[in-house]
Amino acid sequence: MNVAMMTGILGGIGIFLLGMILLTEGLKAAAGNALRAMVQRFTRGPGTALVSGAALTALVQSSSATTLTTIGFVSAGLLSFPAAVAVIFGANLGTTSTGWLVSTIGFKVSLSAVAFPLVGVGAILRLLGRGRGAHAGMALAGFGLIFVGIDVLRIGMEGLAAMVDPAAFPGATLLGRILLVGIGLVMTVVMQSSSAAVTTTLTALHTGSIGLEQAAFLVIGQNMGTTVKAALASIGGSIPVKRTALAHILFNLVTGVLGLLLLRPLLAGAIFLAGPDDPEVALAIFHSAFNLIGVLVLFPVLGRFSGTIERLIPEPEPTLTRHLHPSVAQLPPVAIEAARRSTESVARVLFERCRRVLEAGGRTPVQDPYGERRQAGEAIAQIRTFVSGLRTAPTQEDEHARHLSLLHAVDHLDGFLGALGDLEGVGVVADGGAVQGRRILDGPLDFGGGAIRDATLLEAASRQLSELRKSHRARILEATARGELDPAHAWEEIEVIKVLDRLGYHAWRAVRHLRIADADPSGENGGGEGGPADGKDEPLHQRTGHPAKDMTSELFADREDDAVERQLPAN
Repeated sequence: MNVAMMTGILGGIGIFLLGMILLTEGLKAAAGNALRAMVQRFTRGPGTALVSGAALTALVQSSSATTLTTIGFVSAGLLSFPAAVAVIFGANLGTTSTGWLVSTIGFKVSLSAVAFPLVGVGAILRLLGRGRGAHAGMALAGFGLIFVGIDVLRIGMEGLAAMVDPAAFPGATLLGRILLVGIGLVMTVVMQSSSAAVTTTLTALHTGSIGLEQAAFLVIGQNMGTTVKAALASIGGSIPVKRTALAHILFNLVTGVLGLLLLRPLLAGAIFLAGPDDPEVALAIFHSAFNLIGVLVLFPVLGRFSGTIERLIPEPEPTLTRHLHPSVAQLPPVAIEAARRSTESVARVLFERCRRVLEAGGRTPVQDPYGERRQAGEAIAQIRTFVSGLRTAPTQEDEHARHLSLLHAVDHLDGFLGALGDLEGVGVVADGGAVQGRRILDGPLDFGGGAIRDATLLEAASRQLSELRKSHRARILEATARGELDPAHAWEEIEVIKVLDRLGYHAWRAVRHLRIADADPSGENGGGEGGPADGKDEPLHQRTGHPAKDMTSELFADREDDAVERQLPAN
């Protein structure tokens, strides 16, 4: 094999892989929230999850992208594990679309005159365009490069076909078949893409370098080779990552074994459908067929299959930040939702703790055997670090607004945590205005009563507490000046009312921003929180009345209001 031929083959594979990467990344970026919404909307049942997994993989031409998105959704709590397994089944079926694309278009239609203009137009759009236009240009350039790579690879393989006799490849012996499967597996591991490996095999078949049966064994190995990548990716990963990787590995092993056992009848059927003069299409049919059989075998027992994996890799004790994981951070819309759910869990714990303190009254300390305040504080710090590490473009108004609102919510929960510590420190005075303030705040803090669904309950309570602080403080100071109140008791009651006012204010602002950060306040996102459905189809910045560009200034307004209205004495 001469250097020029080897260079051509390697160059063709490289150009093909580059095209696949650009196509996948461009489509993912151009889709933005639509990708998240599509997966979320069409994965509510096993059947729709299977179809959406296949469709998404066929669209972005990457089962890895679908798997990564699925892992992120499971980690964020947006998708159940059985539904994720169904998506994985569909992704394995959808990845066979590459073989159809190459065998029906790549070899049948001369795209040389079209591929280069596609690359040129796509590159210009990427350089000069903005937002989704630039991402679409990158995808278009990637699509063109795929066919450029196929053409370069085909030329290299034609030279190889003149030098290599297919009979020199392993024969029909058991050892020969195992060797071919092993070669296919290594090809996928080395290329880090089963699509590229299958394309290389199709090109070798098209040029006559190998026979159809040899190509079939290679494809089975290439299909099974993705399990190595999944296993390596799961090392050190979270529980959802490990479970998803195991599901992927088991599915591919089962389909590989079925492909080996049924190779002869499946190949005969594929040749009958494609015709004896079209071995490339026959190989694409065979690739889809044994993956489809794997789905038909495992899908009816999806529940047992998922349950077995969950038992093999059990979930540890749940924590407030269990939805946060580095794999989620790679998908900003999903990461924001994961952080919102974690923030809401912290709010639930803190609000319930505050209610218990308020209901206890007097100076009896409320026991905290599980260290709820400490855990909440640690969770807030983790969420703050996680959310601060995300990057969202201001041009993506909805996503950017949710990101900023989440920063607001975390900041206010931190303030609530500090005020709660002050309340437990001074105790709850059981008479005077403190009792009234306690009653104002107690009810709206009940999550089950609807506070988290409607921030207006807490807003009304916060405004009442603000007026109570102003008016009652003046009366207390006047009564103290007349000698009607003990000064120590008076100052204590003023301090309690001020703390209650801070609690009400931070609770209101935290819940309000959690509602803005909720991508679907109707509760249709599977979280079960519920909420007003009005305007759910409108853009977020229109629905909330707070454009994304004004959210940063609102954060400073929050701070100023907190400092001027609630920290400093009022006349």
